[in-house]
Amino acid sequence: MKSGQSTGSGRFGGGAAAVAPPMAVMLAAGLWGLDRGGMWGDESVTFQVAQRTVPQIWRLLHDVDAVHGLYYLFMHAVLTVHPDEVVLRLPSVCAATVTAGLVAALGVRLSGPRLGLPAGLLYAITPMTGHYAQEGRSYALVAAGAAGATLLLVRAVDGVGARGWWPYGAVLAVTCVLHELAVALLCAHAVTLARLRVPRAVWRGWGRAAGAVAVLLLPLVWVSQRQSGQVAWLVAPGWDRVERLARNVAPGPEGVVFWASVLLMVLGLRERRTAAVALPLLLVPPGILMTVSQVRPLYHDRYVLYALAGASLLVAAGAGRVAGALGRVRFDGRRVRVRGRQVRAAVGVCGALALTAGFLAQLPVHRQDRTAAHRPDNLAVVSALALRQVRPGDPVLFVPSVGRLAALAYPKGFRRVRDIALAESAPRSGTLWGREATPGRLRQRLASVDRVWVVAGRAAPDPRRPPSDPVERTKLAVLADEFTVREEHTEGDVVLRLHVRRRPAEVPGVPPGAATTARLPANRPAAG
Repeated sequence: MKSGQSTGSGRFGGGAAAVAPPMAVMLAAGLWGLDRGGMWGDESVTFQVAQRTVPQIWRLLHDVDAVHGLYYLFMHAVLTVHPDEVVLRLPSVCAATVTAGLVAALGVRLSGPRLGLPAGLLYAITPMTGHYAQEGRSYALVAAGAAGATLLLVRAVDGVGARGWWPYGAVLAVTCVLHELAVALLCAHAVTLARLRVPRAVWRGWGRAAGAVAVLLLPLVWVSQRQSGQVAWLVAPGWDRVERLARNVAPGPEGVVFWASVLLMVLGLRERRTAAVALPLLLVPPGILMTVSQVRPLYHDRYVLYALAGASLLVAAGAGRVAGALGRVRFDGRRVRVRGRQVRAAVGVCGALALTAGFLAQLPVHRQDRTAAHRPDNLAVVSALALRQVRPGDPVLFVPSVGRLAALAYPKGFRRVRDIALAESAPRSGTLWGREATPGRLRQRLASVDRVWVVAGRAAPDPRRPPSDPVERTKLAVLADEFTVREEHTEGDVVLRLHVRRRPAEVPGVPPGAATTARLPANRPAAG
C-alpha cells in the first residue's frame, strides 16, 4: 500500500463529521426556491411521460428517449405519490445532497477530513450544482452515481472489501443506464489507475467490472443510435464552450472567486493522490465528448455535470496547501511552526469565512437561477395565457408541435379548446407530444374554420430555412396564405396569436371575386 493511502475504514469513520455539513448545505440550497412557478420543456416531458402507464412508457422508448428510460420508470414510481412539479424535482435535490456527501467522503478517503469537508462544501455551493439540483431530469442522479462509483474505485484500489469491484461495477452500470454518455467515466477511471500505478491485479479487477458495464450498455447504445435525431440540435463545441464549462465547474463563474478557484486548482495538482483521481474526473469526460462532437455533436454541459466533483476536490486540495503554508511562518528570521488546537481552529474559521464569502459573491447567480425566467421557457405561463384569452371551443394550433407540451403539462388552460392538428394523443401514439394529422387532412381542418389561435415561439421562422417536417410547412403556408393576425399576446418567449381568415380582397394574388373559388381545393377530400 502506498504512502498516504487509507488503512481500512477508520479514516472514513473518523471523518464522518466531514460528510454531514456538505449534505445539509446542499439540501438547504436544493430546497430553496424549489417551487419556481412553472416547468420548462424538458421537465414537462419527464412530468407527462412519468404519469403514463408502464406499457405506454415502454412503447415510447422503442421510438424516442430510450436514453432516459430508466429515469422515466423511476419517476413513474415517484409521481405516483403526488404528481406536481415540486415532487418532480425532489429526487434531483436528494441526489445532489447525496453527491455532496459522496464528494466529501471521497476527499476523506484520499486525504482525510481536511480535504473532504471543504470539497463537499465547495460542491454544494457551486451554482451549476444548484441549477441541476432543481431540475426534473436525470443529471443530478447521474452525478451521484458517478461520485459513488469514483469513491468505490478508490476503495477497491485500497483493497477495502474482498469483492470491492462488484459494487463499483453495479453502481457504474446503473449510472450509465441512467444516461449512456456517463460511460466516459470509465476512461477517466482508467487514467486514474494509470496515474496511481496500480498493480496488474487491480487492472484485472477493474477490467472485468468495466467489461460487464460495457456489455450491459450495448443494447441501450444500439437502440439510442436509431434515435439520434433527438440530439440533432446540438452543435460542435468551440473554445467558447470550453470557457463556459470552466466557469461552470468553478465555485464561482466569474470575478475574483473564479480566478481564486483556478489558482487553488493549480496548487491542488501538487497533491498527487488527490490529483490522480480529481484531474481525470474533471478533464477526461468533457474532453472525450468535445472531441467526438467535432464529428458528431453530442456535447452539452449537463452531460458532464459529474465532472464538477473533480474541480471541487482540486480546489479543496489547493486550499489545504495554502493552509499548510500559513502554518509555517518566519518571524525575525526564525522559522516558527504554528501548532495546536487554537491554530487549527483559526484555520478552520478562515476556511469557513472564505466559503461564506464565495457563496455570498455568487448569491445573485443563485437567486437568478431560482426563477422560472432563468429556464428556457415557462409552460405554466403559456397555459395561464391561453386560459385568459382563448374561448371554449376555439381551435388552437401549436407551431411547432412541441409547443403542445404546455397543454400536456398544464392542461387547465387548454381543457375546453380544440387542438385542430392533433390526430392521436401522446400516450396512445407512443410519442412525446402526440401525432398530428397529415398535411392534406390539416388543410381540410383549417379550411373549416374562420379563426384559430396559434401558440408559437416568439422568434419568427426563417423563410430561407423552411421546416423539414411537411406538417409544419403546411401550418406556416396556410397561415400565411389564408389568415391574418388580429390579436397578439406575448409572455416571455411564447406568443399567442389569433389568426382570422382573410376577407376576399385580402387574399394575396387572387382577384376578390375569385378568392372563394381559390380556397375550394383545400375543402375537398384528397383523391383516393
